[in-house]
Amino acid sequence: MNPAKLPSELGLGVAALKPYFSRAAWLSVVASLLVLAPSAYMLEVYDRVVNSRSHMTLAMLTLAVLAVFAVMEVLDWARGQLMHQASMALDQRLSGRIFSAIFEAHMKRMPGGTTQPMNDFRTVREFLNTPVLIACMEAPVSIVFLILIFAMSPVLGWSAVAAAVIQTLIAWLNQRGTQPPLLAANRSAIAAQQYADGSLRNAQVIEAMGMLPDIHRRWIDKQREFLTLQAQASEAGGAFQAASKFLQNTTSSLLLGLGAWLLLRNELNGGSAMMIIASILGGRVLAPLVQIVSQWQAVVNVRDAWGRLETMLGALPVRPPSMALPAPRGALAVENVVAAAPGSQMPILRGVAFALQPGEVLAVVGPSASGKTTLARLLAGLWPAATGKVRLDGVDVFSWDKAELGPHVGYLPQGVELFDGTLAENIARFGEVDMAKVEAAARAVGLHELIIALPKGYDSPVGRDGAMLSGGQRQRVALARALYGDPVFVVLDEPNSSLDESGDAALSSAIAQRKSCGTTFVVMTHRTSVLAVADKMLILQEGQNRAFGPRDEVLAALAKANAPQPAKAPAMPATASAQ
Repeated sequence: MNPAKLPSELGLGVAALKPYFSRAAWLSVVASLLVLAPSAYMLEVYDRVVNSRSHMTLAMLTLAVLAVFAVMEVLDWARGQLMHQASMALDQRLSGRIFSAIFEAHMKRMPGGTTQPMNDFRTVREFLNTPVLIACMEAPVSIVFLILIFAMSPVLGWSAVAAAVIQTLIAWLNQRGTQPPLLAANRSAIAAQQYADGSLRNAQVIEAMGMLPDIHRRWIDKQREFLTLQAQASEAGGAFQAASKFLQNTTSSLLLGLGAWLLLRNELNGGSAMMIIASILGGRVLAPLVQIVSQWQAVVNVRDAWGRLETMLGALPVRPPSMALPAPRGALAVENVVAAAPGSQMPILRGVAFALQPGEVLAVVGPSASGKTTLARLLAGLWPAATGKVRLDGVDVFSWDKAELGPHVGYLPQGVELFDGTLAENIARFGEVDMAKVEAAARAVGLHELIIALPKGYDSPVGRDGAMLSGGQRQRVALARALYGDPVFVVLDEPNSSLDESGDAALSSAIAQRKSCGTTFVVMTHRTSVLAVADKMLILQEGQNRAFGPRDEVLAALAKANAPQPAKAPAMPATASAQ
């Protein structure tokens, strides 16, 4: 079978909703047929009640039509409930997968690594309960109405068919005229939203340096582009919508007039009442098409959202389940790795290789842009190596299931990120909070006394992005999170960049304590305080090993290479040596 023809994940997800769609479609068919009840009531009143002048007949007909109205409302409610259940089933089936794909796309710096795919999925999910989809479910009833019109008179039937063809043409022209500006407007709206999100993330910088007017002006330009394109689509769509409604009204009147003409010629089957019924049925034949034309923007939006989701999910297929592996001990081997940032071909690390035994501490030093952060991301299994491998106990770290490996690994990135929640939840990595382990991790980094001094202690909220804490406090909380649960392998990228002297001392003490328990550390640093607890040292320069080995040997070799060379005595001229 051609892989290109395989159904997509979205397609399979929607196909699983077939039972909901089937029941909703049957309810729509019944409800559409019951829509004729007011017309039948009108005809019966004019025929039976007026002629018989029977109050009982009027009362019974009125009760009957009221009962039909009640049934219609119940059917409409039941259909709405079914489609709501369908949207919830779709959400349960795909929301986790889409969230994971967004996370993976962000890690790999691929398109889709934002919140936009969640908005796209919401658009798809909400489409299940839109008038467009309901109109599609009611479309089969239009065929029944068309057959009834043909039974009254072929002339009326073909007139209704001609009106349906013209209505379909209007729908096609509407799609052709509004789709390009609507797609462009959607893209502009996404760009404007992302620009606004980026501005909010950097609000402090914008405010401090007086950048707000210029940033606001650029956002306004993007917003105006979106509004202009949306206005173009609305103008075109409004014209087609007006034409569609005009045709629907005209068709009803046309069929009524044609029915009267045929009645005068004795060519209308069923008598005079049929000309009114034909007019009503003709309007109902076109009703689904009119609904689709009037709601076409929803169709374009969901199709655009569907395409973006399929592209992202296709580029990030589900990872096959991996075999469960034993817990690592902390033996690290970096095998001649060459690595670049995801999406880039320019290598940042070139041929880096070293090995550590469990319980060893490696200090990685080097100038800015030497590749330390890239190495940290490789060691944590966040970025893949172009060539070579990073192995923990002989297993490729990047391919190791992070849900399985994560509890045994600690990672502190250079840019510290905390999450909205309590201090305890952040330290416990938002898993089940084990207060004994939380306090042990906080004590290890000298954070326990500070926390218990707070009014709510470990239940104190950190705020969005840790806004309630200082930079040094955020770094200590993130460090405690990295050490939570006694991991056997810890990667720290500039862990003391925001720490004071006491924080530096707590960091060194925590590393020494965990080292004695067998934890392997790799610490990227510019400060010399960490070197006191390091066993080995790696010097990176321009993405390559410049030195690696025991700390004291590397420091001695570095001091020797940087030591000033004694000046050599100038050679005596030949004439002087001869004298």
